[in-house]
Amino acid sequence: MAAVRGEHERDEDRDQCQPRDGERVRKLLQGRRDGAGRHECGKDTPVAESLSLPGFVDAHSHGFQRALRGRAGGTDFWEWRELMLAEAERQTPALVRREYVQVYRELRAAGYTAVGEFHYLGFDEALAAVDAAAEAGIRIVILLAAYGRGGLPRFRQESVNEYLKQVEDLRGRGILVGVAPHSVRACPADWLEEIGRYAAAERLPLHVHADEQPREIEECLGEYGIRPIELLDRTGCLSERTTVVHATHADGAELDLVARAGARVCACPTTEANLGDGFLPVERVCTRGIGICIGSDSNVRIDPLEELRELEGIARRQAGRRNVISTETLLCFGADEGAGSLGLEQWDDVEVDLSHTSLRGVEDVFEALVSGCGADVFLEA
Repeated sequence: MAAVRGEHERDEDRDQCQPRDGERVRKLLQGRRDGAGRHECGKDTPVAESLSLPGFVDAHSHGFQRALRGRAGGTDFWEWRELMLAEAERQTPALVRREYVQVYRELRAAGYTAVGEFHYLGFDEALAAVDAAAEAGIRIVILLAAYGRGGLPRFRQESVNEYLKQVEDLRGRGILVGVAPHSVRACPADWLEEIGRYAAAERLPLHVHADEQPREIEECLGEYGIRPIELLDRTGCLSERTTVVHATHADGAELDLVARAGARVCACPTTEANLGDGFLPVERVCTRGIGICIGSDSNVRIDPLEELRELEGIARRQAGRRNVISTETLLCFGADEGAGSLGLEQWDDVEVDLSHTSLRGVEDVFEALVSGCGADVFLEA
């Protein structure tokens, strides 16, 4: 199958976001021959059938929550959370193995070639998720959640040492792992300190939910007198290997801490919209030079192009103008930044079907891909 070499002009003035990791996407775009990115129907000259891109990386997934797709119950995040907890309670290794392979196949068909599974269902269920990913043909990193309090009893480890032993057990099996204190609600400060030290010593990715909901911030202020990201900084959990998931209600001082540490933010716009979480302050994140990656999160909708389009749409609404983030940067967010978030150096490419109806007659394949296409534009692996 032939591949096209396309053209993409980057407008430096319009792009406030400069991804820290973007080597694969930049090489792809910079290496295109002039004019070959035009894909016009009705021409006599033959056109290529496909275009290879670095695969998208899903930096934040909860596979079991796919079962909640289409359920409209609950008026806010906290009522939805009760539905989610009930679904989590019914999970078994066999059920995870059976259902996750379908989720991961859907991710793979949508253009994701690697996934970070933020996992808090139990150790045996983590092994089942790894098996499901292998069958589906997607690279996986288990972001094993630490849960010291709250949630369901099945989520919780008796001690932070028990949690770190589980991490070591997974690593001993050759499984790619990141540490994941679930949140400042679920992990007390002494747990955060131990996990932060371990991640630094072992140079592992550290992922954590923070500032998703105002109530979470209020509770943190009540317990510690500081906001969630400030607590992460105080306990040694912020570094260049840290990914803060959501940050929809982060204030300027917290974003300054994220930027100073070289940490990333994982945006999950379709889930955040579904749950009424709010909007990531995209423009304020961009102006601080913070890297952004994307996640399917609850898997209510699986489409990396939609996540990126929503991210740019939020930025436009906040800035009051068009073209806040360049196409190149958005593609870097979807691929390289996600891989950096998970500590991946290798992940598979994805093939774009250039004969797809949504790409016929377009002048710039890359612009059209991000601004006007859905995940059905990708060829099955």
